[in-house]
Amino acid sequence: MKRGAGRLDVEEAASLEAAVAWAIRRVPISNGEMELCHELRRSFVHVKMNLLPICMEVSFFPGKVLLTRRSEPLNECLSPRAQDLQGGNGDDHFRQREHASNSFEREGQGSGGSQSSTNPRNIIVPTANNENMSPDSQKLSLGARATDSARVTKFTKELSRSVVILDRREGVLSRKRLEYLDSVAQFYDIPDSERSDDEIGMLRQIAVDCPRTVPDVTFFQQAQIQKSLERILYTWAIRHPATGYVQGINDLVTPFLVVFLEEHLEGDMENWNVSDLSTQVLSNVEADCYWCLSKLLDGMQDHYTFAQPGIQRLVFKLKELIQRIDEPVSRNMEEQGLEFLQFAFRWFNCLLIREIPFHLVTRLWDTYLAEGDSLPEFLVYISASFLLTWSEKLQKLEFQEMVMFLQHLPTQNWSHHELEMVLSRAFMWHAMFNSSPSHLAS
Repeated sequence: MKRGAGRLDVEEAASLEAAVAWAIRRVPISNGEMELCHELRRSFVHVKMNLLPICMEVSFFPGKVLLTRRSEPLNECLSPRAQDLQGGNGDDHFRQREHASNSFEREGQGSGGSQSSTNPRNIIVPTANNENMSPDSQKLSLGARATDSARVTKFTKELSRSVVILDRREGVLSRKRLEYLDSVAQFYDIPDSERSDDEIGMLRQIAVDCPRTVPDVTFFQQAQIQKSLERILYTWAIRHPATGYVQGINDLVTPFLVVFLEEHLEGDMENWNVSDLSTQVLSNVEADCYWCLSKLLDGMQDHYTFAQPGIQRLVFKLKELIQRIDEPVSRNMEEQGLEFLQFAFRWFNCLLIREIPFHLVTRLWDTYLAEGDSLPEFLVYISASFLLTWSEKLQKLEFQEMVMFLQHLPTQNWSHHELEMVLSRAFMWHAMFNSSPSHLAS
C-alpha cells in the first residue's frame, strides 16, 4: 500500500512552521514522522520566529521525512506576504498564530517556556546563504533524495543548523511526575475511613491481584514492585471512574515497568533487585508507568467498562475473520460447540500477555504501540494469526480437548522467530481484509 508524497512550497507558507503544520493536517504520516513534525513546530514556537530566512521544502513518504534547503536567495524565496511581514509586522503575526496553536503545543510550554523562548542564548539565527557551508554540507542540502540513512543525516543537519530545538521533555516529565505524586497523596495515601465502600473493595481486589501478576517471573513478587503496582492501578481506577479497576489491567503495567527499569538495572531480569535503586528513581519509573498505562487505555476504555462491550465486539470480529481465513477450523469449533468467548476473551482482556513467555512481551508491545489508536482493530488480526498457528491440530480436537489446549497453549519454548511469524501473518491479513469488510461476510 502506497501513500502519495505531500509537498508544500514554503514560498506560499512563508515559514517552515506553517509548512510542517500543513503537512500534519493534510498528509498521512506515521507516528514517528508525526513526532518529528511536532518537534519542528515546537522549535519555532520557542524561538519566536515567524519567518525562516531559509527556503526549504518538506516531503513526506512512508517511513521518511525529507527537508531540502533551496538555493534561491531569501528575497526570491519569500512570497510578497512574507516580505511584507519582514518589514515589522512579523512579530504581531506570529503572536496571533501562536495563540491559535493547538493544545499539544500549549501543554508542554508551561511557566518556564516563555523564559527559555526569550533568552538570547537559546536562539540561533539561521543564515540565508550557503557560503559558509562545507562542500559536503552543500551537497547534502542541495542534493536529490538519497538512501534512508542519508535522509536521516540530512534532516538532523538541517534541523540543527537552522534553529535550536529546545527539548521540553524533561520539563513535561517533571510536571507529569509531580501530578502523579499529587494524585497518589490525594487518593491512595489516605485512611480507609475517608474511602467509600466501593473504593475499599476495589483496593482489596487490587491487593489480591498484584501477587498474581506474571507469577512465573520472580521479579514481580518483590514487595516494592507489588506496592508500586498497587499504587498505579488504584490511582488509575480512581481517576477513571467510568472504568474503575478490572482484572487484567494489572498485566498491562508490566511491560512498561520492565522497559523503564532496564535503564537503571543491569543483567537478567530474574536477578534484578529494586532495593538497588534510589527512592527517586523508583518514584519516577512508577509515575512514567502510570502515564503510559493511561495513554494505552485511552484508546480502548470500552474494553473495561460495564459488560466490556469493546472486547465482545473484537471477539465477534475474530470469529468472522476465522470463518473467512480457515473454514475447517471454524467449522470444527462450531460443530464441537466451542464459543470464541471461552478462550478469546482473556486474550483481548490481557492483550495476549498471559499466552506467551514474558521475555517476548516487549517485542509484542513494540507492535502494539506502533499501531497507536488502530491497536484494537489490529488485535483481531494478531489473535487470528496466533490461533491459526495450530490450525491442523484444532481441526481434529473434540470439545474438551480443544478447551484444555486453548487454555494452556504450548508457547513455553517460543522464541522471537515464532512471534515474528504471528505478527507477519497478522500484517498480511490486515492488509487483505481490513479495508474490504465485505470479504468477511458469512
